[in-house]
Amino acid sequence: MTTPPEADPRRAGKPARIRGPYAKSAQRSKEIIEAATTVFATHGYRGGSLRDIARQLDLSLTSIVHHFGTKYELLEAVLERADKTVGTGFAAFDFEADCAEHGVALATLERVRSNLERPELLRLLAILAAESSAPEHPAHDWFINRYRSKRESLAAAFAFDRTKGRIDSGRDPELLSELLIGTWDGLQLQWLIDPSTDMERGMRAFFEWAIPESLPGGDEVTS
Repeated sequence: MTTPPEADPRRAGKPARIRGPYAKSAQRSKEIIEAATTVFATHGYRGGSLRDIARQLDLSLTSIVHHFGTKYELLEAVLERADKTVGTGFAAFDFEADCAEHGVALATLERVRSNLERPELLRLLAILAAESSAPEHPAHDWFINRYRSKRESLAAAFAFDRTKGRIDSGRDPELLSELLIGTWDGLQLQWLIDPSTDMERGMRAFFEWAIPESLPGGDEVTS
């Protein structure tokens, strides 16, 4: 009697492999997102077109529209991928777990180091964030929600640091969150413009000056 595939112990715990047209469609969507990332990071959303993206992949415009109905749908996919990869949001690289285990300061410095390997995605977010400051930009609301989520997530992480005694009990988590995001984005932009900028050194200096007790060997926390 033949063992049913789902009962075969050799297959237990192994995810089903996607085959056929679905796998090809998923791969094509990934390629389109990657090409769009390059185009938007170079020309911005306004300056980059679906035709530019199709040309990069040697595809027809119809093929692009088949996977992403509109340019804005593609923009959303590009932004979500970029933010999950390099953002300070907790979706990427277990940042939340790192903050809980090591504290915001050490988790942030580790993220800064990892982001140095992803200049194209950082440039994409920087360009689109600047463009979206105009209220009529398609990504305006997306960036409003992104920054709101970042502030809330980091504020919660700083509050947790406070309960763990990693930072002074008098620190304001909301204010620290805003200052960290502003410093992080500013140093990142300077590095994108001039790669000789030492982003990690600048971020470490922020913690040394603003929250010295958050780093190993920093000032002792006072109640």
